[in-house]
Amino acid sequence: MQALLDVRHLTISFHTYRGLLEAVHDVSLTVNPGETVGIVGESGCGKSVTSQAAMKLLPAEATEYTGGQILWDGRDPLGEIVGGSILFENQDLLKLPEKQMREIRGGKISMIFQDPMTSLNPVLTIGNQLCEGIALHQHLGRKACEAKALELLRAVGLTSPEKRLHQYPHELSGGMRQRCLIAMALSCSPRLLFADEPTTALDVTTEAQVLDVLKRLQAELGMAVVLISHNLGVIAQMCRRIYVMYAGAIVEEGTADDIFYRPAHPYTQGLLASLPDPAQKDKALTGIPGQAPDLFHMPEGCRFYPRCPQAMKACMTAAPPREEAGPGHHYTCWLAQAAAAKEALP
Repeated sequence: MQALLDVRHLTISFHTYRGLLEAVHDVSLTVNPGETVGIVGESGCGKSVTSQAAMKLLPAEATEYTGGQILWDGRDPLGEIVGGSILFENQDLLKLPEKQMREIRGGKISMIFQDPMTSLNPVLTIGNQLCEGIALHQHLGRKACEAKALELLRAVGLTSPEKRLHQYPHELSGGMRQRCLIAMALSCSPRLLFADEPTTALDVTTEAQVLDVLKRLQAELGMAVVLISHNLGVIAQMCRRIYVMYAGAIVEEGTADDIFYRPAHPYTQGLLASLPDPAQKDKALTGIPGQAPDLFHMPEGCRFYPRCPQAMKACMTAAPPREEAGPGHHYTCWLAQAAAAKEALP
């Protein structure tokens, strides 16, 4: 099957006042038509930056270039794609001019951003914000746009959609705003949807409703979804394949069964061990010791070795190899080679 999205060896850096910061390192992932893929990891591991790069929404995209150099005033961090490619429908998005990207962004690829309060324009009504994308990509008149917007608000389960069209974001609850963002993202029936923490700050009941809406609309539209989250429960419920990221790199990838029942990387194992067990309510939670590394001072070898309970000498000096734990199940770690060498001893 031809992959809908194929990200190959993507590396992203940011120009900051402290110097060049590598936020994403050699990331490769694929998304097939119609499937749901999860990207999970701690805050700051590069999940959102990867998705923004796929839509060419990094700050550097709006920056002028002179002689191949970024013009930077030293204040706001500017993102730069240092290497790699992002293929969508076998077309490299990084080589497209902004005019062509505007047709793809919102029309074929869309995104639900993290915070609905800051993602919605506070001075425009919900109807105006919905109609803007519909008019741009589907070239409909005002009345047709409003009818389409009303249909979308009904589809995401928003109560009194006629009233919501004329309200401002501050007049809606968090769950309502999240449904409006979903409606905006799906307004042009995209082939690929990035859902960046779509249930952040929602209560459990509203979270379940929002996820149900996403699953229903995905089935109706036949679109692929990349779900970005640090909530393992949401990832387990929604995704067929999962990528685990740590400190800007992918450390493990596999099916949901592989990740949750046969985790191979010590970081994945630590994430799962930190979850509460309903069957053992008195059991103390097991946390991962230490904290994520400073991206300006990355460890020379494995990025996880300062926190890894199974760290070895090799982990401190050389980047770990990519190992296969099963069909479609890969991870980057020295443990497999150490185990193989131990078995080979007479």
